[in-house]
Amino acid sequence: MKKLTGTIVSDKMNKTAVVEVIRLRVHPLYKKRIKIKKKYHVDNSVKAKTGDKVVIVETRPISKTKKHKILEVIEK
Repeated sequence: MKKLTGTIVSDKMNKTAVVEVIRLRVHPLYKKRIKIKKKYHVDNSVKAKTGDKVVIVETRPISKTKKHKILEVIEK
């Protein structure tokens, strides 16, 4: 199971939330740290709200775009 930590950006859809995951990556030549942001459509059965920090986990495909579920809410 692949776990990711991110922040909920949107919860406007029914049963779906958008979670933004920020990762730090080092540039191979210049050694500068770069923030990489990626947004995931997540099954929101926990009823988390916008701004919550959550742990998401990879699961079977739920729909065309949803392949993750919210495991737990870290911070409200």
